Amino acid sequence: MKRAVLALADGSLFEGRSFGAAGETVGEVVFNTSMFGYQEILTDPSYVGQILTMAYPQMGNVGTTPEDDESGKPHAVGMIVREYSEPSNWRSQESLDAMLSRCGVGGIEGIDTRRLVRHLRTHGAQMGVISTGDHSARALVEKAKQAPGMEGMDLATGISTKTVYEWTKRTPNVLNDATLAQVPTRFRVVAVDYGLKKAMLQFLVDVGCHVTVVPAWSTSAEILARKPDGVFLTNGPGDPAAVKGADKTVAELLGKVPVFGICLGHQILALALGGKTWKMKFGHRGANQPVKDLVTGKVEITAQNHGFAVDAKSLEGKAEVTHLNLNDSTVEGLVVPGARAFSVQYHPEASPGPHDARYLFQRFADVMAGA
Repeated sequence: MKRAVLALADGSLFEGRSFGAAGETVGEVVFNTSMFGYQEILTDPSYVGQILTMAYPQMGNVGTTPEDDESGKPHAVGMIVREYSEPSNWRSQESLDAMLSRCGVGGIEGIDTRRLVRHLRTHGAQMGVISTGDHSARALVEKAKQAPGMEGMDLATGISTKTVYEWTKRTPNVLNDATLAQVPTRFRVVAVDYGLKKAMLQFLVDVGCHVTVVPAWSTSAEILARKPDGVFLTNGPGDPAAVKGADKTVAELLGKVPVFGICLGHQILALALGGKTWKMKFGHRGANQPVKDLVTGKVEITAQNHGFAVDAKSLEGKAEVTHLNLNDSTVEGLVVPGARAFSVQYHPEASPGPHDARYLFQRFADVMAGA
């Protein structure tokens, strides 16, 4: 394998070996603590513009298969692993190395990812460069310093669907599980696409929804004209406060139709209520985030991927905080009394991740049934 270098904006350097596409890639260096599911993570549109560090040391051993894609391509611009492995898995149709090469995503392996993750936890997520070229370390660090960060970036509008489409596919029953019930379609749901993962749509169908996906810039009038039983606000990348017109649109929907928001959709719901969001030091990315449901007292282990969070104080008197992160007490869930609207910061579809929170899709169906 060819030599590769990772340079961070603060001057830190890591040398390793190249895999995936050769050349140079620039992005925000973040880390994910999941032990599995790298394909779903890479193809999650929430990773637009980011270089993904996997904290678990060995990656690539299950290969890739189109069935596990969360979107049409990888959206992370780079990947960092301790050890790349060739696949040994009956479902694999292409190696991770080959997929990244085909999609133009550069990777670096053979570096001390424990050191890198500790560095990012201490000093924060920051811009970085992966390069297989002959540029000097100083030049690479300078390029990382000059790269624009995520704050103020409206990435959701750029990644959103450009056309309206229908979604009726259920979650694939790859294990032929006879217990998966075929729920009849009862609800019409409009999903506002800020950078969605297909698993979310599949779980909505599983609980009886026919889903119409619309662009991020759709107006409230256009959404309500479709006479939905509910509106779903999806996940997505970038700064929620920078998504043009999203807060105004959602504010105009509240009280008129049930609303369910996930991740970026959760943050946009908070902004629609007059709340504020803030950039986290290194964010939450992984499948092991403990969240407490303040209503039931139960603790769920959740999958998360976000670099911004909701300011709880800014929502006093406007919404109720329903969930808290047990690691840092950040807001993980909201409900808007009287508006039939609720949201969570984490990913209940858990692709990849634990299944503790999948009941939230049924909760949305129950809210629509009650409405």
